[in-house]
This record gives sequence, structure tokens and C-alpha cells, in this order.
Amino acid sequence: MRLVRRLRMEIVQPAECRLLSLGVTPYLEAWQLQERVAAAIAAGGERPALILLEHPHTYTIGRRGREEHLLWDEAQRAARQVEVHWVDRGGDVTYHGPGQLVGYPLIRLGRIDGRGRLPRADYVGYLRRLEDVMILALARLGLASGQLSGLTGVWVQPDVASRCPRCPPAARRRPAKVAAIGVRVDAAGVSRHGFALNVAPDMDYWQGIIACGLVDHPAVSLEQLLDPTPPMEVVRQEVAAAFGHVFGMRMVEAATEVVSSSGWTGAQTSNNAI
Repeated sequence: MRLVRRLRMEIVQPAECRLLSLGVTPYLEAWQLQERVAAAIAAGGERPALILLEHPHTYTIGRRGREEHLLWDEAQRAARQVEVHWVDRGGDVTYHGPGQLVGYPLIRLGRIDGRGRLPRADYVGYLRRLEDVMILALARLGLASGQLSGLTGVWVQPDVASRCPRCPPAARRRPAKVAAIGVRVDAAGVSRHGFALNVAPDMDYWQGIIACGLVDHPAVSLEQLLDPTPPMEVVRQEVAAAFGHVFGMRMVEAATEVVSSSGWTGAQTSNNAI
């Protein structure tokens, strides 16, 4: 009698990432939500999460920020209903506002070194992967973009902008930033803050800052580059799908969420994977 040995094949499912879409949300409210969710992840009671939203008009200044890069004075900012917040992410000053898709990935990145920091190689690698998310999503939307050596963010080359009648003249002379990135990794190795993709914001608000401290590089939006402009919901779906692909996660969108001081509770998720 010949024995047939049956092999049990173990199917490894990708990690699940919860996707929460909030719409327009005040900056401080979103910041506090990040703190609660990150604490729950660090405690081991929560899965990774990606929060996608828009903010009211806001300037945020990171740890390396300089106040002189804020060009509009208090009266000008008040007239335009702009809040200013000094925050704990990396980088300089940036703008958030309606028409800009902001993403906050909350994921455990790895071991913290003896100084309480994520090793530099892992930190930089995380930034590059966030750039890859944006580049992939934009490619699916029909826009060629890429990285720029020595700088963080996602960029559009002048030859692309030169074919765009709605693009600012400066974008036709030098690379223009279409997505900004600024992050923090806490003592538990959990990421905070994230990326901001310019879909169809009011570009006049960039006149009030020296964005990211870069004098020679303009900002540009999908509204200027693509005709027709993709709807925000379409952009959101492409970014979520690209995030899952780059990070090897299964994106599960939250149908409803109740957020408490301990993190996310009473959660219900749809069966629809992104």
C-alpha cells in the first residue's frame, strides 16, 4: 500500500488596515484622534489604520519650521480664516485646506533604538514608501509624477506642467510639488501625521507661506494638471488602494466608527475591501 502524504498549505492573509474617511475635520480634532488611535495600536488592541480627510484652512509648522516662513500676518490670516498650529511632525510649514486630501497612516513601523528613535534607514524607507503610494495613485489617475533627489514629497516635472495651460508659470520652469509629506514616529514605533495631496484646493493660500521652506519650488494641484479634475472620492479610492498595495495590507473601510478616549470602540466595518 502506498501512503499518500497530504500537505497542509497555510494561506497567509495580508495584514488588515482599517480605513476611516472623515470628510472636512478641524485640525486639532484630527490630531487628538491620531493620539488615541496610536495609543490603542501601541497597546496591542488595535489594527493599523489610515485616516483620510480634509481640513479647514490651516497652516502647520513642523519641528524644523521657522516663523519667518509664515508670510501672512495675523490680520491677513484672520481675514482668510486660517488657523496656525505648531506640531510635532518633521519638516517646515505647510498648508492644509478644503480640496486637499490628507492621509494619516497609523501603523507600527518597527523596533525603536536605544535613543528611543526609529533607525534612520527605517524612517527614510517609510517616507519613500509614502511617496510610492502617491506616485502609484497618481499614475492610476493619469498623471506622471516622481521623487526628487534630496527632497521629500511627490513632484511633477516641468515638461508635464509645460503642457498644462492652467499650471503656474513657475511650474513650467522647475519641479512642482503636488503632494507633501511630514511624519513623526512615537516612542512605541507608531507613525503619526502623513501626507497631503493637492486635488483641487485654493492655491492662493500658498502665497501666505514659504511651503516646506523651499523658495524655488512651487506647489501645483490635480485641478491644474488634469482635465477633467478627478472627483475627490475617486482620488480617495485610488490613494487607499495604492496604500494597501505598497504596504501589503488589505484595506477595510469603516462603515461607522465611535471614537472614545481609549481609541476606536463600537466599530463596524463593511465587507468591502479597497
